[in-house]
Amino acid sequence: MLLAAAFIAFKSLGSQFTPQLDEGAITAMVYRPVGMSLEQSLAIEQATERAIRRKFPQVSHTFSRIGTSEVATDPMPPNENDLYIFYKPLKDWPTGDGMPRTKQELIAGIEKVARQVYRGQNLEFAQPIEMRFNEMLEGVRADVSVKIYGDDYDVLERAAGQAKAILEKLPGTEGVEFETAGRPKSIVVELDRAALIRLNLGAQAVNDAIRDALAGAEVGFIPHGPARHAIVIRMPDSLRADPAAILALPLRVGDYGMVPLSRVARLKETRIVEPILHDDTNRRAALMVNLSTSDLAGYVQRAQAAINGQVKLPPGYRIEFGGQYHQLEAAQKRLSIVVPAALILIFALVYAALGSVREAAIVYTGIPFAVTGGVLALWLRGMPFSITAAIGFIALSGIAMLNGLVLIDHINSLRDGREGDPLPAEEAVRRGAHDRLRPVLSTALVASVGFIPMAIATGSGAEVQRPLATVVIGGIITSTILTLVLLPSLYAWIERRRPSSTDRNDTATPAEA
Repeated sequence: MLLAAAFIAFKSLGSQFTPQLDEGAITAMVYRPVGMSLEQSLAIEQATERAIRRKFPQVSHTFSRIGTSEVATDPMPPNENDLYIFYKPLKDWPTGDGMPRTKQELIAGIEKVARQVYRGQNLEFAQPIEMRFNEMLEGVRADVSVKIYGDDYDVLERAAGQAKAILEKLPGTEGVEFETAGRPKSIVVELDRAALIRLNLGAQAVNDAIRDALAGAEVGFIPHGPARHAIVIRMPDSLRADPAAILALPLRVGDYGMVPLSRVARLKETRIVEPILHDDTNRRAALMVNLSTSDLAGYVQRAQAAINGQVKLPPGYRIEFGGQYHQLEAAQKRLSIVVPAALILIFALVYAALGSVREAAIVYTGIPFAVTGGVLALWLRGMPFSITAAIGFIALSGIAMLNGLVLIDHINSLRDGREGDPLPAEEAVRRGAHDRLRPVLSTALVASVGFIPMAIATGSGAEVQRPLATVVIGGIITSTILTLVLLPSLYAWIERRRPSSTDRNDTATPAEA
């Protein structure tokens, strides 16, 4: 009955890679229209930060990162930036009408204010360390990434748009954004090859003229002590954006002739894919998904079923889920090896101590009951299964086996006469359970009470500690009760069903006798 309840509870727990920490800060990944200038993007960002600080007294300070630093570990185009928002402790938040009372309400308010400042900016919220963690794992700054692989970007973008519409309606989705939004405009110079031949010009002459006018040409330098500062000239910004001014650029023909660029070329405006992203040389597009649920595995399973059923891809294209889900899968594969190996090693140590496979198996029954308590404790506290909880289950197995080993070893010593006159099995079981009541309870209390501060902690990093402590405390409670009640009964029942009813001391060798 208890095992069945634990199994049902485990199926409803859900699972995640690691519990989410409260870092005391918010990171908003801001995305504006592709092709926006750096000056315009900075002006919008500064106005957004001023509006947030003015609207929310909970926010202590803000700052942003944009562009490329000297150590270019995280380059960003002008239309993107990371906005870091630091807030005061919750106990210091003002209480009043319309004031946010939780972190989620504050995030919703910040997003609303940002869109009021500039409607064209989209924000994806995370936390500073969490965002960097996700980016290092999968190259995408979100809890879950949906990566679509293929060769044609038109097909990739169309599939990504369909997947985005599906995920936005899926329960548990907090936000979905394209990794790169839109295609920037670009001007392509198309050459008239016949005109170039008539004028005896090469394509390099056209490239040099456009490069010098738009990017700049070095015409000299200014000495300043040992340093030399280059002098670069180029067209002013107003003319660099004017197609007519570009087409009027002069090209030298022969020694004395000059013709405008319009004689040998024309300009064509097109939209290009920028940047072109790859994973392991495979071209991809990606969606960034942040979740409002702690059941990471369950969410991805629902998302996979929905996308696979509605998004049709040509041959050679595929969809993969990454981010923390990818790490959860990898960790579960490792645990599928580590946990059985740990259980086998524990059984081998118990067998070495007792010298009997049958008695080692009796002691081993403590593990399922310990796991039962850990699962029920997680379910009662509303915590999903995570890697930290898995570590707790491994530690719990060792503690449960230790209590059973102490009890069975004492029962055997009473039957063998190592602590006085040999006793029959039934009497040895009763006296052994009575004698080892205090040691078993002491071991259980020391282990469980020691984990209580971790189980109720609320400080920094407590989110990681609580699942481990909860599993150990819940498992110790059930394993201790069942060790003292069920294990002696199981031992006596098995002894009664043995073909020979003789006691251990009656079957000893003459030398031992």
